Amino acid sequence: MKKLLLSFFLSFCVIVSVLAQDRSISGKVTSSTGDPLPGVSVYVKGTPSNGTQTNATGEYRLTVAQGASTLTFTFVGYKSKDVAIRGTAVNASLEEDNTTLTDVVVVGYGTQSKRDLLGSQARVTAAEMKDRPLATVESALQGKAPGVFINSSSGKLGQALQIRVRGISSISASNQPLFVIDGVPIVTEALGTYTEADNPLAAISPDDIESMEVLKDAAAAAIYGARASNGVVLISTKKGKQGRTNIDFGYYAGFSDPTKKGEFLNADQYRQLLNEAFKYNNYDDGDYANAAEMWEDYTGTTDWTSNNNTNWVDQGFRKGHVQQYSLNINGGNEKTRFMLSGNYNNNDGIIIGNRYVRTGGRLSLDHTVSKILDVGGSINISKVDNYRISTDNAFSNPLQLNALPPIQPVYDEFGELNRSTVYYNGLIDVANGKNLSTTYRTFANAFASLKITPDLIFRSEYGFDFNNLEEEQFLGSKTQDGGSTGGYSSDYMAKSINFNTNNTLNYTKTFNDQHSLNVLAGFAFQDTKFRFSSVEGTTLPSDSFTKIASAAVISAGSSSETRHTFVSYLARINYKFQDKYLLSASIRTDGSSRFGINNRYGTFPAVSAGWIINEENFLKDSKTISQLKLRASYGLTGNAEIGDFASRNLYRGVNYAGIGGTRPFQLGDPNLTWETTNNFNIGLDFGFFNDRISSTVEYYKKKTTDLLLNAPIAATNGFSSITQNIGDMQNQGLEFSLNTRNFIGEFKWSTSFNISLNRNKVLRLVNDQPIFTGGRFLGRVAVGEPLGYFYGKAYAGVDPSNGDAIYYVDASRTATTNDYSLAQNQKLGDPNPKFFGGFGNHFSYKNFDLDIQTQFVSGNDIYNMAGVFQSANGDYFDNQTVDQMNYWTPTNRVTMIPQPRFNEGNGTSPSSRWIQDGSYLRVKSVVLGYNIPKEIANKYKLQNLRVFVSALNLFTITGYKGYDPEVNTPGGASIQSANIQLGHDFYTPPQARTITFGINLGL
Repeated sequence: MKKLLLSFFLSFCVIVSVLAQDRSISGKVTSSTGDPLPGVSVYVKGTPSNGTQTNATGEYRLTVAQGASTLTFTFVGYKSKDVAIRGTAVNASLEEDNTTLTDVVVVGYGTQSKRDLLGSQARVTAAEMKDRPLATVESALQGKAPGVFINSSSGKLGQALQIRVRGISSISASNQPLFVIDGVPIVTEALGTYTEADNPLAAISPDDIESMEVLKDAAAAAIYGARASNGVVLISTKKGKQGRTNIDFGYYAGFSDPTKKGEFLNADQYRQLLNEAFKYNNYDDGDYANAAEMWEDYTGTTDWTSNNNTNWVDQGFRKGHVQQYSLNINGGNEKTRFMLSGNYNNNDGIIIGNRYVRTGGRLSLDHTVSKILDVGGSINISKVDNYRISTDNAFSNPLQLNALPPIQPVYDEFGELNRSTVYYNGLIDVANGKNLSTTYRTFANAFASLKITPDLIFRSEYGFDFNNLEEEQFLGSKTQDGGSTGGYSSDYMAKSINFNTNNTLNYTKTFNDQHSLNVLAGFAFQDTKFRFSSVEGTTLPSDSFTKIASAAVISAGSSSETRHTFVSYLARINYKFQDKYLLSASIRTDGSSRFGINNRYGTFPAVSAGWIINEENFLKDSKTISQLKLRASYGLTGNAEIGDFASRNLYRGVNYAGIGGTRPFQLGDPNLTWETTNNFNIGLDFGFFNDRISSTVEYYKKKTTDLLLNAPIAATNGFSSITQNIGDMQNQGLEFSLNTRNFIGEFKWSTSFNISLNRNKVLRLVNDQPIFTGGRFLGRVAVGEPLGYFYGKAYAGVDPSNGDAIYYVDASRTATTNDYSLAQNQKLGDPNPKFFGGFGNHFSYKNFDLDIQTQFVSGNDIYNMAGVFQSANGDYFDNQTVDQMNYWTPTNRVTMIPQPRFNEGNGTSPSSRWIQDGSYLRVKSVVLGYNIPKEIANKYKLQNLRVFVSALNLFTITGYKGYDPEVNTPGGASIQSANIQLGHDFYTPPQARTITFGINLGL
């Protein structure tokens, strides 16, 4: 018993002695203006694991060892500060960081100081996405990233965005950049059956994103090798932070309407125009006594003299509504950090029948096992329900309702939707059909980081990306397509399964305070599978039965599977001498199952150099120049996005009188390999007056060789073409960005501006033969011209003597002809912009802040394909835009609108008549916010409370007469068609103008 008491006493003394060696330090952290700073990291200098964060009032409390002498205070946007420990109270005042040179940016397979960065990168952070009702994460880059052209294409919800990094580099392969989330290259191919591709990235909540980096040149992107020609977008998600547990809740709700509605003829105008058109080629023949008789004969209806005056444009649109809830919980200690988030977004779109619902959750966990081992990972699960509408080219597309005559009613005399309209009443599909795409997506990754020595770190990452898509369509017996089959039901399933692993060694060392070295070496492997199946059924008992199980006839069914793998070896070395001379080199070798057995592997090197000029003695003490860096790079990147089996001879099963057989399906080329892009970039980064003014100027030149094209061959073997590497293309351009902090006191005002110019030119094709899709499309590819330039007949106006449409005979445009067939085809325009960019301003005063962001595009042309029908001087029954009332008459001879001639095609064939300037300036987003004073928020146990109002696509200045200049109708099912048919607009819905009101609060 005595021994036990003695042991207890000694243990107690040891504990008391240990506790006596620790002490509690508290204090308050403020800004230079005296405002408290919440969320500041406070830790014992040299020991980040022993730290905490300030609370909502800027206060903290920290237990430190007896020998601790200094505390370090760090906070984003402020200069770090060391303060000596004297006593038990340590306060700190932090100054704003007036330079961004010390920022750490995400690069391929790691991070790097922005000061030492040699590659060309554009960055968007979480703060720039905050409080904006963004439909998808990549839309946050619009107007903010120099050299990155983003076109939303359509006002339909869930549609894929067109993203072009420094121009278009391919004709037959994808031009979309590679997306990498937390180190995992993800699947961005649309899995659905629609020619208007769905957007797989829409499953990611913008609230979960910490930053996005766009890698533009070879120095930045070549580390991703065969998939980097179109640029690389690195997405970093939010992670838990050391400190108290923080709970942040956000909510916004609002409404939306179209940015523009078309102006079409009312009933009286429509009758006047059609009467003129009828009179030209029928009244003179005496076939009809009047227009009413002709109308009834052609349409089978008696609406000509009705009192209807239907605005069919309004029938296709509605007042949209959007709401979103988000919750984020994060915190942890020096050992374990966590983050848990959830989000729900419900968007009833501006187009009738179009709705988009996203629900998701995310968990991130990081743990320090020991001084040498860190582990962690995250998982993101989401579900997306997209209630889709028909493609632009379908009569059931709600926007094609504007083709219906205003003299015809929406409902018939029985109160049912009118089924006797001249063209199909697409509202019937909305009321008696269903078109739902449901996506379940899971992103996950896990890592382990082992510090082998203080200078050598091994990191292993494993990630997967699962994407499950189901398209369910039902068309009832009253619909146009379902009525002929007694009802129609289909179910389509697609699944992508993507696994990825990265293993890297990273060595960092500084020698003699003169030489800094960072060496990276690694191995990566990716395996991606796609599975597809579909089934269709017809003849349903009634419209109450919508599933295929009730179909009397299973009319079709199929399934397929495909797969590709990448194996990669990579290395990079960064060297810095005297903190001012920079050199970097990287190399990656990729092997892929997509390419021919003779060219399975490709190597992609890059080299770059930089000079931090302001570190030289002649500028080091300059009070004017705060940064001046010259950098240049050259390297190779590749494009492998051509499908999985283009290099192989393929066979498919066929039905020979009920007996299964095979037949050749595709002729392959064993030498097929990736397209290769040679990248050269030179840039100058500079800043003045402690970076009150900072700017970047860059010039680049990209030449893509070995384009993947369909080469014609003799058809004697059963095939007329084969995919081969033939063709070259070039992009070159300039980028300029400017950031200023105009006022930095109590009233703050900062400005950002960027502008980009890119010139695209095709240098070589198969036998230099142009590629022209024909039909109504005007896009063309030819040597010496930009990709997709408009080519066809040049419209010259109207012959004043007789009202005929006239065309220019040839490219000299000196002579005209009334005969469309005699006019020579010629260059009509260019859908590629001459320049584009963005301009933003951010203001703050006390607790108020205002952010305004604009984007602009100039010099591009748009071909309004729908004009062939809706701006065609009464050629048929389609309602017309109001400008067609200025048609030719004997008393109105000077006009660009030909004489109305029913069914005569007077000026209605494809031509430059409907090519218009697509330049625009758009106020993309406006956010006005107010942060409730801390003392008020604290009374309710809140760390922060913010209210805001936000506007998206507030207004647009443009001369384009169509719905929206930010448009592009997808051009058919093939990638090549979509690449060529740029700037085409065919009944494509406009963007939505969205106004939201929201609140953010932190606990």
